[in-house]
Amino acid sequence: MSRKRFAAACILSSVFLFGSVYSSDARAQEVIDLDEDAPPKDKKKDAKAGKKDGDVDIDLDEEGEGQGAGKGPVVAGQMTEEAAQAKKLFDKERWSEAALALFRVWNGETGDDPGNKQLGEYYLAISLYRLKFYQSSYALFSLIADNKNHLKFKETLLWLAKLATQLPEPADIIERVGKYSDEQVARFNNPQQRDLYWQLNYMLGRYKYRNRQFADAIRLFQKVDPSSEYYVKSQFFSGVSYVQLRKSVPAVKSFQRVEKAIDDGAAGVEDESRMRDLAYLSMARTYYSASIKLDAETNTPSVNSTKLSAAVKYWNLIQTASEYWLDALFEQSWAYFMAGDYPRALGNIHTIQSPYFPNSFYPEADILKAVIYFANCNYEGATTIVARFNKKYQPIKDELDKTLKRFKGPNQEEPFFKFLKQVQDDKADLSPKIKPIVKNALSDRQLLRNIQYVRVLDDELARYGQAPASFKSSKLGQQVQDVVKFARQQAVKQAGELAMERYQRNLDELDEHLRNGEKILIDITNALRNKLDEKLKGGQVSKADAKIFGVVQPDEEHVLWPFDGEYWRDELGFYRQVVESACGR
Repeated sequence: MSRKRFAAACILSSVFLFGSVYSSDARAQEVIDLDEDAPPKDKKKDAKAGKKDGDVDIDLDEEGEGQGAGKGPVVAGQMTEEAAQAKKLFDKERWSEAALALFRVWNGETGDDPGNKQLGEYYLAISLYRLKFYQSSYALFSLIADNKNHLKFKETLLWLAKLATQLPEPADIIERVGKYSDEQVARFNNPQQRDLYWQLNYMLGRYKYRNRQFADAIRLFQKVDPSSEYYVKSQFFSGVSYVQLRKSVPAVKSFQRVEKAIDDGAAGVEDESRMRDLAYLSMARTYYSASIKLDAETNTPSVNSTKLSAAVKYWNLIQTASEYWLDALFEQSWAYFMAGDYPRALGNIHTIQSPYFPNSFYPEADILKAVIYFANCNYEGATTIVARFNKKYQPIKDELDKTLKRFKGPNQEEPFFKFLKQVQDDKADLSPKIKPIVKNALSDRQLLRNIQYVRVLDDELARYGQAPASFKSSKLGQQVQDVVKFARQQAVKQAGELAMERYQRNLDELDEHLRNGEKILIDITNALRNKLDEKLKGGQVSKADAKIFGVVQPDEEHVLWPFDGEYWRDELGFYRQVVESACGR
């Protein structure tokens, strides 16, 4: 019924290429924009691993392939002299020299045993981190996290947490943290590492959430202390998890804790106003969902007025300066409609469609308006609204379709990413009719995070370009460059795919609204036929029997100001429209 703002997406994680083995381990990642009400459905195992028909599995754990990861637990014996020198360079924090030497150990060039090759892999990953080659470091730590028998499997969890502060969410570090158990995370529950402990519980909770293990996710989120910078996010995701479990009371309590924590000056909240508004919006949606019950037999809705009033209260808390204010007004208009308060519902729509918001895109507002007219037997008015809706939005849909067809066919993700960047930079070849709609559809935070990830990888390539010539000409240097380039290629592809999904979803929703308009016209035809039958039986409803909604009686503190076609900013959100029902009492 209301606009769907919560979405999920799959992001391909980067992979590492070293020695003679080329690894392509694609991991599916769901990313929450804090604007979505459901995580993604589970994907099949092969799809999650990025496998396609004809793919060949490469065993990265075989000895002799330069990976140093045996199939079972290994023991590190006596280091070779070259490995010992590499470790000394590491201990002296001579990161570039250490990385080159450790790569030889891990790649099997020094003749060290599997255990020492694993140690070389771990110290190499740390060296790359210190050199700020974060993507390359993460790719190595990913290999370690995928091998529970690795000598440094437990220690790697600490570095995954560190990398999570350096790489954006689309890098999919949460997927690797999901390899660890509660007990392994609990090792950090000590006075010196408690902040890390709370961070890891949040990340592990996110992993459980994405896999629809909501009860486990909530349990982990609740371990995050109010003093942690991850507390507000944890409480928010607790609330969304409770919503998924259809537990509205604890969901609202979680969102209320978000509000209270922000008011108390919680640490680590990047945009306090936005998070507070998201909490309000989430509470309003939760109360609204709980207020509407459908009869199992008749499919007739019943409304709990107390819960509906609570929903309206939280929507009203969102201020006019908020990016979510128009969303709140629109969603609130559905609540007013369900409560039979047609004047306020239409008044909200009047605000949304004012010239102050030329780039807003709420086609469903016209559908709701037509539904209100229809519910009050104003069939002529409803027909006019639908006709105007079709005249306005059918050409827009056709134009959106035409633009999308430019990217039909295989391997169009990268071209669409370039299109996305052009839209962001106002350089896309779009007609004025759809330009603001496309820009709005392709400007959500998840897409911006993917663009940021590509930018981070570009920065890493720039750092590589500034590295010493001895590093760039080495096998390690070439592999670092290949890793970042490959990761960037995959990030661009996934960002383009996500953008195409966003665009298609917007188009599908518009198509659905157009179909709903046609359904209203069918209902009007049927209603007019029934009305004619009633007239033949007993006469039409008289003017005196008509019911009027929305006659406002101002008090001493308010003035009634009739709308004469001119909008005033301070009137936005306060409009009321008188509704006259022709249905009789």
